[in-house]
Amino acid sequence: MIATALSPENRTAALAAMEEAAEVDVLIIGGGVVGAGAALDAVTRGLSTAIVEARDWASGTSSRSSKLIHGGLRYLEMLDFALVREALHERGLLVQHIAPHLIRPVPFLYPLTHRGWERPYVGAGVLLYDTMGTAGGNARGLPHHRHLSKRRALREAPALKKDSLTGAVQYWDAQVDDARHTMNVVRTAVSFGALAANRTRVVDFLREGERVTGARVADLESGHSFDVRAKQVINATGVWTDETQQLADTRGQFHVRASKGVHLVVPRDRLQSTTGIILRTETSVLFVIPWGRHWIIGTTDTDWNLDLAHPAASARDIDYLLDQVNSVLSSPLSRADVEGVYAGLRPLLSGESESTSKLSREHVVGHPVPGLVVIAGGKYTTYRVMGRDAVDEAVRGMDSLVPASCTERIPLVGAEGWEGVRNQRNQLAASSGLHVARIDHLLGRYGSLIHEVLDIIAADQSLAHPLPGVDDYLLAEVVYAVTHEGARHLDDVLARRTRASIEAWDRGVSAAPVVAELMAGPLGWDEVHKRTEIEHYRARVAAERESQEQPDDATADAARLGAADIVPVA
Repeated sequence: MIATALSPENRTAALAAMEEAAEVDVLIIGGGVVGAGAALDAVTRGLSTAIVEARDWASGTSSRSSKLIHGGLRYLEMLDFALVREALHERGLLVQHIAPHLIRPVPFLYPLTHRGWERPYVGAGVLLYDTMGTAGGNARGLPHHRHLSKRRALREAPALKKDSLTGAVQYWDAQVDDARHTMNVVRTAVSFGALAANRTRVVDFLREGERVTGARVADLESGHSFDVRAKQVINATGVWTDETQQLADTRGQFHVRASKGVHLVVPRDRLQSTTGIILRTETSVLFVIPWGRHWIIGTTDTDWNLDLAHPAASARDIDYLLDQVNSVLSSPLSRADVEGVYAGLRPLLSGESESTSKLSREHVVGHPVPGLVVIAGGKYTTYRVMGRDAVDEAVRGMDSLVPASCTERIPLVGAEGWEGVRNQRNQLAASSGLHVARIDHLLGRYGSLIHEVLDIIAADQSLAHPLPGVDDYLLAEVVYAVTHEGARHLDDVLARRTRASIEAWDRGVSAAPVVAELMAGPLGWDEVHKRTEIEHYRARVAAERESQEQPDDATADAARLGAADIVPVA
């Protein structure tokens, strides 16, 4: 497999091929990680596959998670062994085979607060967690847990109050840049022949009697609409599942309820620790997660029934997270320490519980009407299984014999040969003129595709400089995001291809003019278009900041909606 670029030309060609095709086998609606996983699963079974996304790849839930690849330790306490076992199996595959360049181990410290009973209780749970990670012959790929005394725990995490723990258990999970991973799943599917187009919205379903036979889609960039005929359509729209089902005039077999999760980003030097931390709260758990030169602190778990595209974090959410983490820190964090905030929505299966933290994280697949498959629920780590199950259901509605899923053995673009390229980091640093630490950072973002980024620098050495206000990213990465990764607008680059929108104190505002100038060439923007992009991004940041000063969800939502999308979706 040769990695195909998600270039502007590729998108144009994909849209033309969708319009001209008499029929595709599978049309997937939704470019989050589940839709992307379904596209990769379908195309690697030999099915002609198309995937469309109304906004950007991973622009919803799949760019706003806790960025963890994990089994869900808390689900053991709920006795949901099947979900944990499945997620740990997927974690092992991702860490070792599917995306080792994008996913890396991260340690977590679980502070113990009671003497006697708590250590054997927690230790037994973490031992079971580790053991389940190796079940079925799939190696864990991560270190084994260990018990720590109070003194040793404080050595690992000096930021903790001395009276906040009696000891600790340390275990390992993994983390991922969710938006980059999702985009790479799409790119891998395209490299196998899938047709993919972001900023392309399904406006209606095509019907023959009761059967769904495809969809009417609109290219939101050009305004052109056309029909895509398909043997099976898969609805993988997450928190928009109910809305998409309504296009098919069906109530559906299940419903999705949105739960809002808010995360804070603070600089690494504000919290002295060599390990992540997991804390039990009254309603859920709180993670303090190492994230490059930052920490991510989250999350909340509250019902959300307002705008689905732009869930807003309120002052109440931020204060809650600060209060929870400060209860164990010797030097408390304040609002002044928060450099970034983001909110995402979990698509939970609706049930009888009033608390979203008690709703199911397992996924379900339905076939509400002939020709339409719906996949909902689940968690990020199990996206591959969800994609497989959705395609399995779609295949049942086809007459032909289709091979079984093979995505367990399909590495994502950038994974093949990654270790060998990583071992050449010193040579790459010498030949490119970049520091070896910069090469390591690029390897963690592009894997063996690092050569494509370095080729851009070799052609123009000025692109080896970092972005203003966001030193972790190079100018060349902006060009690459447009020419190889499907970025079409300023927020695609600043919020998802890079993380400037949450990692920079100014949330990427100072970088915006430079990024717009770099994007203009490949995308054919004139001066007016560049100014419009910059103004929209500044308005987005201002609206987010204002929403985070509001006292509750309703006022925060109203403030966030003060900034319009650069490309209207409705």
